[in-house]
Amino acid sequence: MVRKLAIDVGRSRLGIAISDPSGIVSSPLDSVVRADDDSQTVQQILKIVVDNGVEEIFVGDPISLSGEQTASTADARDFAAVLQTACRVPVRLIDERLTTVSAARNLRDSGKNAKSSKGFIDSASAVVILESALQTERVSGRAAGIAVGDLLGS
Repeated sequence: MVRKLAIDVGRSRLGIAISDPSGIVSSPLDSVVRADDDSQTVQQILKIVVDNGVEEIFVGDPISLSGEQTASTADARDFAAVLQTACRVPVRLIDERLTTVSAARNLRDSGKNAKSSKGFIDSASAVVILESALQTERVSGRAAGIAVGDLLGS
């Protein structure tokens, strides 16, 4: 029973979601404004990790619908690598295709306007990423996604 964190990496903000210790419920946290230097932003994430006893982090991997990598893919993976280097908990990449679309639909369905909820939609996307990872782990019995440490060769 461990708490897990998900991050939706954006150019100006990071959406953040956290699980309950049993890994059943995912809740959005306030989004984090992204600093010009990712190491500053990582320090904010590490504070969340320590304050909440997080033992695993999932970072959304924004692969295009065709399966190709994009500039956003490189940005998210670079951020995940900086995060993995700075923290002691495992960081894993999770395919996040359509999470923003899904999060926006969920907001609309709950009566909220996605355009006026930009900071919230980032964290709502992180909730979708986290729920996807937790579901994958429950069904397969294995860790979801790709370990960033493996990509770094550590």
